[in-house]
Amino acid sequence: MSAVNFYFDFISPYAYLAFKRIPEIIGSKYAVNYRPILFAGLLKHFGQLGPAEIPGKREWTFTQSLWEAKRYQIPFRLPKKHPFNPLPYLRLSLNSSNSGEAQREVCEKVFDHIWQTGMDPSTTESLNNLLEKFSGDPNPHDPDAKETLKNNTNDAIEAGVFGVPTVLVDGHLFWGLDSMDMLRHHISGNSTFADYWGEASAVGVAIERKR
Repeated sequence: MSAVNFYFDFISPYAYLAFKRIPEIIGSKYAVNYRPILFAGLLKHFGQLGPAEIPGKREWTFTQSLWEAKRYQIPFRLPKKHPFNPLPYLRLSLNSSNSGEAQREVCEKVFDHIWQTGMDPSTTESLNNLLEKFSGDPNPHDPDAKETLKNNTNDAIEAGVFGVPTVLVDGHLFWGLDSMDMLRHHISGNSTFADYWGEASAVGVAIERKR
């Protein structure tokens, strides 16, 4: 069975909503590899700010997320504070002590905790509350998980990923929650995509702003 890579960071409400929709969109044609990455690493690489760091865009992001969650009947509550440091949550999802659980099941526990409980993810209380939902001895500071996260992020950048959520399938990137319907069409075998990719890459650049 062919596979798709789903790149995400728990800090993104759009990644959470896309995560909930992915199984229904992908169906049985592909297996899904869930790849936690550090969104801040992408932002640093491309010299950008995140949506929650831009006034106006921050409020729009949360408003749209609430609307999309209601639209698709996905449980959703905004956390008390955002942005927050997602590193403990990302590393927790990659900890080897979670090997007894399916990859998606582990990630879903983390996503649901952040985007359903309404807690402040930046607090020790929040992290400890999540740890209680795992069996064994999960370690959000595991050095191996730290290295895996670093590798995942570097691999995503090398693949051309510039934001989250992003799905990589058949050599093509589908970025953002609003690309899910486009992804669905591609997976269904819509032949028009072959023309779109080529047409998009042929557009030249007339002017560039200094950074």
